[in-house]
Amino acid sequence: MYLIRSGAIEGYWSLVSRYQQNPTAILEQVGLSAAQLQEPDALVSYQRLADLLDISSEVCNAPLFSLQLTTTQSPMIFGDLSILSVQQESLREVLEVSQRHIHLHAMGVSVDILSDEQYTEFVLDFAFTNAYGLQQLIQLSVGHMFITVCTVLGGYQPGLQIHVRQAAPDKSKQTEIPGQYQQKIVFNSHFDGVRFPTQWLQRKPASHEEELREYFQRRVQFLERAYPDNLQAQARYIISNLLASGECTLERVSAGLNLHPRTLQRKLTDEGTSFRELLQKNRRDTAEHYLRYTNISITDLALNLGYAEVAVFSRHFKQWTGQSPRAWQQAAKQGVNPTA
Repeated sequence: MYLIRSGAIEGYWSLVSRYQQNPTAILEQVGLSAAQLQEPDALVSYQRLADLLDISSEVCNAPLFSLQLTTTQSPMIFGDLSILSVQQESLREVLEVSQRHIHLHAMGVSVDILSDEQYTEFVLDFAFTNAYGLQQLIQLSVGHMFITVCTVLGGYQPGLQIHVRQAAPDKSKQTEIPGQYQQKIVFNSHFDGVRFPTQWLQRKPASHEEELREYFQRRVQFLERAYPDNLQAQARYIISNLLASGECTLERVSAGLNLHPRTLQRKLTDEGTSFRELLQKNRRDTAEHYLRYTNISITDLALNLGYAEVAVFSRHFKQWTGQSPRAWQQAAKQGVNPTA
């Protein structure tokens, strides 16, 4: 199943309401609910979200509905992927991190970086489609790419363009191009994505301390609501979101909880555990789930758990269970209860 964080359509409710339509009714058409949109990190069906955007565009008679949606969204739209991105040393590194770790935000989409001496294209590709050709999802995604580059460089830069393969919308409909995209969209292009001068790749990201503080405050508020007085559950939630990045460190998890690393470690010690123990428990639980219920390769599983080497993962798994990942998986799928 292809999944995406519900935070990708932040502001959806307000935008549909501005068009004097009923967002609840549209959500029900595709089998989604308002409750699923309340937590930005909740995962929803990517295909249903694509249908939701296309149907919303039709109901609102707004061919550029999803581009309009992106104009109100936060620079931290990608959640933990945003955190990784703003800590890089250049725009090139930001795009490379996005390319490697896009699955932290969505599963079912990939991005590619194509450069020559003059221009760089940051290109989208989806693993699925729908009856509308994903027109609105493409708009949403290229808008997010535009936001990413602008955020990294500290504001809009002349020379940054959005490219989409879809044709320009029918002028008889509500086709006003959002102000920040005026003169920046190329319709009927050969790719879906953004384009900018290659020399920008070396530019250093702007500082976003205020946005980071606001993001962490929202994250802490959610965790306190979801897991009141349960520090271990809060820490494990953040660990599970960071595992696949390969950068699930005490420092990053502490930042997510708005705690100093030493404070988090001390609090966990007082509860009879440690950051390392929580990390390994998350890895074991996640590994057993994937091995039992999917056909994921051992290599991909190791990468999803943040291991740089498959051999290290396999060694750890054998320490946890007494079996290799492959032997454990075979036993589980034959109905045998694997035991350590």
